[in-house]
Amino acid sequence: MQLIHAQSLEKAKKILFITHLAIGDFTYLQNFFSAFARAYPHIQIDIWIDEVRRTSEPAKWEFLKKYSLYDWAEYCPFFRKVYRRTYSPDLLQESIVEARNEQYPLIVSLATLRPHIYARLAREVGPNAFTVGIRGKSRWYAPWDITAYKRLDATFVPFKTPKTGYHITDVYADWFLQLSGLNVSTEDRLPFVHIPDEWTDYAAQQLQDWGITSERVRQGDKIVFINAFAKTKKRCWPLKNVAELVIAMRALPQWATTHFIINAVPQELKNVKMVFNEYKLNNTYVFSANENFFQLPAILKRCDLIISVETAVMHLANAVHVPVIALMRQKNPEWVPIDHDNSTVVMTDRRREWVDAIPVARIVDVLKK
Repeated sequence: MQLIHAQSLEKAKKILFITHLAIGDFTYLQNFFSAFARAYPHIQIDIWIDEVRRTSEPAKWEFLKKYSLYDWAEYCPFFRKVYRRTYSPDLLQESIVEARNEQYPLIVSLATLRPHIYARLAREVGPNAFTVGIRGKSRWYAPWDITAYKRLDATFVPFKTPKTGYHITDVYADWFLQLSGLNVSTEDRLPFVHIPDEWTDYAAQQLQDWGITSERVRQGDKIVFINAFAKTKKRCWPLKNVAELVIAMRALPQWATTHFIINAVPQELKNVKMVFNEYKLNNTYVFSANENFFQLPAILKRCDLIISVETAVMHLANAVHVPVIALMRQKNPEWVPIDHDNSTVVMTDRRREWVDAIPVARIVDVLKK
């Protein structure tokens, strides 16, 4: 039985989804929002992307307000409105007032991190709405968790994951099946990204500025994108390994004339440039999507190969249909790239190891094969 009755979905003119998202999450979850929009074209879909790094420190606001996922979400045709101003306590309260004024008939919390907090938020935003939310494990020392869930009209438990053999999209599929009876096939779960023309033009100009001309590409020059950054240190790869990989690849005949694009998150751009200036590697360029999200997929789409640690870049590789070598820990196999034909996964030898335990030689062995 679906949690939101068919009659409620037929009558509703709009719905609000509340969640916290990383770009990797959205790369797959967008398929389900898109499918929901097709199934219920009369319902306007709004999304609240909460900033879990919310802070009272003004010095951090400029970075948080530019979170590139907002660019992507706002470009998606299946969202009417994106709530993106939640990175400070004052802006959070303003957003709550703004959302309350919308008088949503349906509100759904898809938050897996501290779901009890988002259960309270959903009810605060929609005091008269039919509210549904993920129900986390109640903590024995926090009875207010149970109170928060009781204030919802319906709750659902996260996907009961088997020990092996599932993908993160199976989790999302289960959510939407429970919510509305929506069934999204495996074929419809492949990631996608529609890049605006202005950023396609930007990528072409950027490659031209680096000296990667169409003529050189036609003559056989390849372009490889390498990303060593993730949000946590456990999933990062040392920059010295990146430099050593570039040198090792250049020694292989098939990669001898390759152009390498080294990704840097905006806050690490200066440091990455310093490191690679010391190595003095030819045809190697440091890149950062510091203006708009679409800079990243636009550049990725122009590459012949993407090598990335387990973060958004490896999923976006599937979205732009470029082969990827993904460096991963054993801990979260459900996050492997979904396009198996265009993805090669290199995992750590032991479950407890971080991504930095993967040596350069293993990547080179994959490239030789």
